[in-house]
Amino acid sequence: MTTSLAPTVRPRLAIGVLCLGGLSAALTQTMVIPIQSELPRLLSTSPSNAAWVVTITLLAAAVTMPVAGRIADLVGKQRVLFVSSALLLVGSAVCAMSESLAPMLAGRALQGLAMGFIPVGISFIREFAPPEMASTAVATMSATLGVGGAIGLPLAAWIADRGDWHALFWVATGLAAVITLLVGVAVPHVHDGSSGRLDVPGTVGLAVGLSAFLVGVSKGSAWGWDSGRTWGAIVLGLVVLVAWGVFELRQDEPLVDLRTTAELPVLMTNLAAVAIGFGMMAQSIVVPQLLQMPAATGYGLGQSILAAGLWMAPAGLMMLVFAPVSSGLMRSIGAKRTLMIGAAVLGAGYLVALVLMDAPWQLLIASCVASAGVGIGYAAMPTLILDSVPATEAASAVGVNGLMRSTGTTLAAAVMATLLTSSTTTVGGFAIPSEGAFRWCFVVGALAAFVGVAIAAAVPTLRSAGSDATAPATVTADA
Repeated sequence: MTTSLAPTVRPRLAIGVLCLGGLSAALTQTMVIPIQSELPRLLSTSPSNAAWVVTITLLAAAVTMPVAGRIADLVGKQRVLFVSSALLLVGSAVCAMSESLAPMLAGRALQGLAMGFIPVGISFIREFAPPEMASTAVATMSATLGVGGAIGLPLAAWIADRGDWHALFWVATGLAAVITLLVGVAVPHVHDGSSGRLDVPGTVGLAVGLSAFLVGVSKGSAWGWDSGRTWGAIVLGLVVLVAWGVFELRQDEPLVDLRTTAELPVLMTNLAAVAIGFGMMAQSIVVPQLLQMPAATGYGLGQSILAAGLWMAPAGLMMLVFAPVSSGLMRSIGAKRTLMIGAAVLGAGYLVALVLMDAPWQLLIASCVASAGVGIGYAAMPTLILDSVPATEAASAVGVNGLMRSTGTTLAAAVMATLLTSSTTTVGGFAIPSEGAFRWCFVVGALAAFVGVAIAAAVPTLRSAGSDATAPATVTADA
């Protein structure tokens, strides 16, 4: 990274393109949930096989975040952003043309690989954004990880309710095409790569270990927590990850610098990411189910899939609204305290849900409070990471933080599914979660968020001022 930014670069436009791209990539994570129950019929397969349409995207996203970050640190972030948006385009198009399971899984995997766009975009913003824009831009880009997922539910439900399900993916394809074009022409091409090589064995080891572990966790409810298959996958994943860690520590150019990751500011921020990611996903799972429970139960709210998605939509927008609030807090009280506030507000949202769950508008309030906390917390985490790592490892480090968020969301999905099936009542011959099960979900979500507060409190305070931390690096435009 040398000399100065090319005068033709328009930072506001570039930041807008990156945020739109992050929003679109995150949207694909939840876009099939409204039609999930119909997938076995639509794809002529079994329910257990159809469940992989969701799982494979989450797995691909988890693996690709640190890998894409490392590649971006080596070859340049704009190049990886372009490839990520192209993967989103191809994956969406493959899904749009699919009529059976195999091509759908291939397309969904490519959509998951596109999630590398978000951590790379977060780390890239500091390289070209003026100091007065950088903090808010990083906060907004980080919030897209939650906003896209939240908006994806009502948008997908609305599209699917009014036409062929393939339209979901054609819309995603069109959006990805626009983003790919804009990344090519509006995002600065800069010399920000560094010398080195990609750790291919480390990449394979991380992919195998993470996939086995996350498959075991995500399938625990379906396979049974007393199943040898469940614990076999989890144990295999942990063993491979331990071996991977030993291998990485012996490498001169590792995929992930575990020594940097083990430093307290980075380590504690990543642990907080697990707790806050857990808290974000828990409400995204529990609230829609409570909204759609039959009113005959006495506690269900009898909403359609589309109506439930619309009740959840304002919560997604709340994350976006509170990103600049987080930026202001970081400038005044620092990223550490801002992260603590975000986690505390998230926990408060679950406590509100405990006493306000008798009407859709009450759950809307609770979801908005929780989502405000997510918006504040998600925006603070990359700032803490970027302030603590060398510039040559920025994208990789933010990618690992994204991985930890994904781990939290996967754990939340498994825990919430277990809680919701642990206490049931029978309505019309079908077993459905009891009111007590929903209340326990809210309690566990609150506990996870408050654990995040405690972990964030243990993040060492850096000496550098927030304003200095957000100063962009100088870059040179490519020829």
